[in-house]
Amino acid sequence: MNSLKTIFDYDTWQEIFGSIDKNKIRTLVTVIGVLWGIFIYITLSGSAKGLDNGFDREFQDMAMNSMFVWPQSTSIPYAGFKIGRSPRLTIQNVKTLKQQVPEIQYIAPRNARGVRSGPPASVVYRDISRTYNIYGDYPEYSEISTKKIYKGGRFINNADITNKRKVCVIGERTEKELFEEDENPVGKFIRIDNVYFQVIGVHKYNPGGGFETDGDIFIPFETFRNLYNTGDKVNWFVIAAYDNADVILVEKKVKKVLKRIHKISPDDERAFGSFNIGEVFNRIKGFADGMTFLSLVVGLATIIAGVIGIGNILLISVKERTKELGVRRALGATPGEVRIQIVLESVFLTLIAGVLGIILGAAALATINFFTQDLAEFPYTNPTVPPLLVLGALLIMTVMGTLIGLIPAQRAVSIKPIDALREE
Repeated sequence: MNSLKTIFDYDTWQEIFGSIDKNKIRTLVTVIGVLWGIFIYITLSGSAKGLDNGFDREFQDMAMNSMFVWPQSTSIPYAGFKIGRSPRLTIQNVKTLKQQVPEIQYIAPRNARGVRSGPPASVVYRDISRTYNIYGDYPEYSEISTKKIYKGGRFINNADITNKRKVCVIGERTEKELFEEDENPVGKFIRIDNVYFQVIGVHKYNPGGGFETDGDIFIPFETFRNLYNTGDKVNWFVIAAYDNADVILVEKKVKKVLKRIHKISPDDERAFGSFNIGEVFNRIKGFADGMTFLSLVVGLATIIAGVIGIGNILLISVKERTKELGVRRALGATPGEVRIQIVLESVFLTLIAGVLGIILGAAALATINFFTQDLAEFPYTNPTVPPLLVLGALLIMTVMGTLIGLIPAQRAVSIKPIDALREE
């Protein structure tokens, strides 16, 4: 009860502020050390979170455990074949891969016009003519790369594949360039390379949703085969593994199976190219976690140094106030009251520095966010620190301030009143 009375006593706080006022410069310099530590922690960990959020935003509609695999050219002679041979992916490879790589959840063979094969397609609506990339796709592709379809439309389904329907999903830029502003393109017919297709949907552009552009057009894979006479050829595979699978291992297995199918040396690393989103995502995640850990270590070390500095200041303050403390003891102040006052001063300085550091760190993150939020080409957004981590940092600082304050507090309590009153 006496402890609470001492904490909320006006005279206690008057003495604390008086002590701080006597050592303004010294106190300020030491407080800055604690402030700088929490500022570093907030800024670095928040920046790491912003990078993590930015990458999530860029690939929010793309399965994080997905990859792209495409044929290139061989670099090692094998089974009687010379180097420089280009393997040919086929639709039959899909069944083989699903059977021999059980970790695969979805596999979508893709063909394209204007991306990896041939010039863009000529697209005509009424008297407007443009050229766009055309993709031949299966419905599984939308399971790997989510397509935001609006205007009341839909993406390609299995019936479109089975019946080889002449239907298409256009991009929002395609819509703007071919149709009137108030015209709904769904249900209308456009001419793609002199063949009429009915528009069944409009996809909204997403820079991380499969690397397509806002003008690309999707048609059923089987229809693409007939339109461009591609036979069983596939330009590349888009593959998604199950959530609990190791995407790097899945990529190796896929390439191993494809090499065996196409009689390519197991040691040939150039025959098939790939881009593993899961691997890239894990690297970014690891970098962000590393930055968070680094910010914690550097921030904590700086805070500890600053708190120790506060303890040193209080030791000096106790030494300078020896006579004052002796008078207080002689007038009846208990050792507990003296101890609480010194510890309270330590905790107060630590918390003030911590709160100021948090405010400055939040201001720095807000500034960073202001200058990066509109940068579409830079994967960075909403740099923040979870409130629980901030509260945890304040709690740690309170505990550290209390512990470090006990040292000068004990020094103050150990002073005998008679010895203090004798000191000049």
